[in-house]
Amino acid sequence: MSARGIFRTVAPVIAPVIALVTAITVSLLPGAAAAIDVQEVTSPGGLKAYLSEDHTNPIIGLSLNFKGGAALDPREKAGLSNMAVALLDEGSGPRDSLAFQTALEDLSIRWRFSADQDGILGMVTTTTENSATAFELLHDGLTSPHFENEAVERIRRQILVGLQSNLENPSRIAGAALVAALFPGHPYGVDDDGTLDTVAAISVDDLKAWAKSRFARDRLIISASGDITPAQLGAAMDRIFGDLPATTGLDWRLPEAEIPTKGQEIRIDKPIPQTVIYIGQEGIKRDDPDWYAEQIVDYVFGGGSFESRLVDEIREKRGLAYSAFSSVAPLDAGSYVIAGAGTRSEAAEQSLAVFREEWKKLYDKGLTKQELDEAKQYLTGSWPLRFTSTQSIANTLIAVQRDNLGLNYLDHRNDLIEKVTLDDVNRVARRIYNPDTLQIVVVGPAPDGAATGGG
Repeated sequence: MSARGIFRTVAPVIAPVIALVTAITVSLLPGAAAAIDVQEVTSPGGLKAYLSEDHTNPIIGLSLNFKGGAALDPREKAGLSNMAVALLDEGSGPRDSLAFQTALEDLSIRWRFSADQDGILGMVTTTTENSATAFELLHDGLTSPHFENEAVERIRRQILVGLQSNLENPSRIAGAALVAALFPGHPYGVDDDGTLDTVAAISVDDLKAWAKSRFARDRLIISASGDITPAQLGAAMDRIFGDLPATTGLDWRLPEAEIPTKGQEIRIDKPIPQTVIYIGQEGIKRDDPDWYAEQIVDYVFGGGSFESRLVDEIREKRGLAYSAFSSVAPLDAGSYVIAGAGTRSEAAEQSLAVFREEWKKLYDKGLTKQELDEAKQYLTGSWPLRFTSTQSIANTLIAVQRDNLGLNYLDHRNDLIEKVTLDDVNRVARRIYNPDTLQIVVVGPAPDGAATGGG
């Protein structure tokens, strides 16, 4: 997960095409009639994918992930990945930008590429009738993007306008300051959107070199959902990705981040009516055995919206802010917990005091049995909502593969939540939510006598 994502708010076996298929049935709710069949498909060329086959509607969702994201961008060219992915549908193969965009629009093909700190993400949704063209466009976008000067400069201007706006956006200012405090000297501490100077420095040659190094089959994860058989998916995978190099030799692994354990408070003086408060500290990674206990703790603390402690204490009881939140951001080389709120500037110090009180309360006393039970009920009951569309299923299957959760994960995920005990969540609360290690950023008018940072 990127800083950008956090601070702005997943045929037969024997046929002309041979596919190796391992199938499971996933019941989303106990006794539910609806089920998702998840299959592992291997193409004739050896590419693997997870597939949820469903012929109810003539729609196909395809998701992909290349390991190695914006954190690999050279510091002096920060924002390179973000700019490059924005140009993949601006002309490739035999189509110029207009022809490419016209094909997407005329055939109702949804196309989205993005870059987070750890990967390059792609999603294409198409009708079955137009899938051949959709897959051709995807192949061309990955293998022969044009990066024509006109398109490059147009996209650059759009990005620079956004970056200029961010310079006065208190939430973006606070977010950038927080990740810099959490990840000093580490690539994660650099905003993956880049800066005015770094984006201006990106050349067409940089973009072409980026595409040649980032897209390779050894770092590729694929999933699909909808009206496509295993055999059809196997053939499509080879057509789309078969021309990519087996490897580009890119080392996508990052050094392990060392998040500070000494708390600090950073004040950025801005004469604005609403103060933004962001608070972070080290969290746990996705493969940590305590992950599910942490999900429950976070839900109770601030992730459960109006059901959470932070919203209850800051909004409902005191009327200090419209909303407050917490979240967990697991990255490949580190993880952090974040919480925050936007509050009236005259109420900022009181709001910050409430954050500190609630952090200490969570650390000292943990959760109650009622909070544990209610969190479990929500987290298990809302699980089927992850699968409300063809594309959302494909996205979830990407996350399952990326995190090495196994083919049967959808089937037993709720069991992992249910197994968490009160002792587990209270141990995790004390393990993670140490009030002495908080990295605090406050953007707004400085109170009398407060030291401020730049901004």
